[in-house]
Amino acid sequence: MIKEFEFYHGAVMTRLIHGSKETLSIVPYPSVSNASYVVNGNTGIYIKHSAKRMSPWRFSFQKEHQSELLQMNTQLAIVFLILVCGDDGIVTLSYNDLKLILDDVHGEVEWISASRNPRKEYTVKGSDGQLGRKIGKNDFPRKILAAVGSIHLMP
Repeated sequence: MIKEFEFYHGAVMTRLIHGSKETLSIVPYPSVSNASYVVNGNTGIYIKHSAKRMSPWRFSFQKEHQSELLQMNTQLAIVFLILVCGDDGIVTLSYNDLKLILDDVHGEVEWISASRNPRKEYTVKGSDGQLGRKIGKNDFPRKILAAVGSIHLMP
């Protein structure tokens, strides 16, 4: 049986692979989570998904999720949080962006919300604040591939 998260993680991996101009190495990050991966040995991605069809999409973060992201940030060159918003699109947040909406004081359960009007960019907010700028649908996979030095820009 295919698990729900495997579909959403597959969408992330497919876009990364097809957007890259060279071969990528993608391996699971050593943890108990099934949400984190290491790309090309130095870039962490942590994937959350919402199966909800329409905006807004909410993502719960348990204390251990935030602790894992912190650990990844101390061990890897750069870390991204990937939010798969149903079949609408994918939001890419750098670790620094994440800290603007979920601060360093990790509650037992916190949340992030992504919303988008038709043909607009994503608005992202969390338990501890709102991101001061919008996130474009084209930021993924561009931001991650730029970080690993393997980007193929579409004309």
